[in-house]
Amino acid sequence: MKPISSVRFRQIISALSALLLIALIFWLGGRKNFGLQQYGQLVIDGLRGGTIYALIALGLVTIYNVTGVINFAQGAFVMLGAMVTADLFAREFLPFSPGLNLVAAAILAILFTTAVGVVMERLVIYPVRDASPLTLIIITVGVYIVIQGLALIHWGSGALKIPAFATFFSESTRDTVYRPFGIIIKAQSLWIWATTAVVLIVLYWFFNRTIYGKAFQASAINRTAARLMGISPNKMSLLAFAIAAAVGAIAGIVLGPVTSPTYDMGLKLGLKGFVAAIVGGLVSAPAAVIGGLLLGVVENVAAGVTKSGLKDIFAFIILILVLLYRPQGILTKTKETEKV
Repeated sequence: MKPISSVRFRQIISALSALLLIALIFWLGGRKNFGLQQYGQLVIDGLRGGTIYALIALGLVTIYNVTGVINFAQGAFVMLGAMVTADLFAREFLPFSPGLNLVAAAILAILFTTAVGVVMERLVIYPVRDASPLTLIIITVGVYIVIQGLALIHWGSGALKIPAFATFFSESTRDTVYRPFGIIIKAQSLWIWATTAVVLIVLYWFFNRTIYGKAFQASAINRTAARLMGISPNKMSLLAFAIAAAVGAIAGIVLGPVTSPTYDMGLKLGLKGFVAAIVGGLVSAPAAVIGGLLLGVVENVAAGVTKSGLKDIFAFIILILVLLYRPQGILTKTKETEKV
């Protein structure tokens, strides 16, 4: 009888752990008399949060593929997108309707956050691009702390407000609520999912149909070969930070109406985006998106059947389990991880 390989053993352990986790969730839910409606509500709410994690993970993977840098300042881009939009919208600097004012504020917030990402890459990452991965990680953490501190000085510790997008299409001042099969779905959740779908379509088109996108992919696959073909990895690094910052800002803008933006909101979101990227394997954008959705659903369902205050704990339990039993990610083959 052939012995079981270590890889096969880890796969078996992972599968058994997943089955045990599902059984535990249903057992705990049964103690609270949960039915399909309650589980459906938890899944829907989890998908809403998971979509935001997916966008953050997408930014992390975009930067990591080209530069090898794990950007822990990605959460700051999310915070800036939300806070700048809320600030500009409150100022009513455009003499148009509130809806157009919000659109203008969102566009300016995306441009501003993208500029911050570009400046960060040129002034902080580029000069030490050959440093060790640990040094680069510490630098990105430092950048996040600086941005958060500046945000605290400018906006203070209070929360800002962004109205739900649906309020601009109806007379009600509240977010529209739909109740299919008794499950509550807010209209803002639909905006989050639709915006994410549009972002993914645009990025797919950019990476697969434009010359810059193909140059970007070439740098991600093999920087040395890309340089020999006349592609500048330094320019692709700059492009990666710009894309990641813009995507992060969009995530913050659509999340803003769900949770009032604060100067420190980026820390928790950035860490969970990192967990989603690790779950997806850190090298594949589609896997990162799926990892974000899975993380959102699992942590929300687990918190629902236990206590809501434990929600953040489950994300990092998932991170520990993935690093122990599936370090290459649950959707990534070992070879794909080893290339970086």
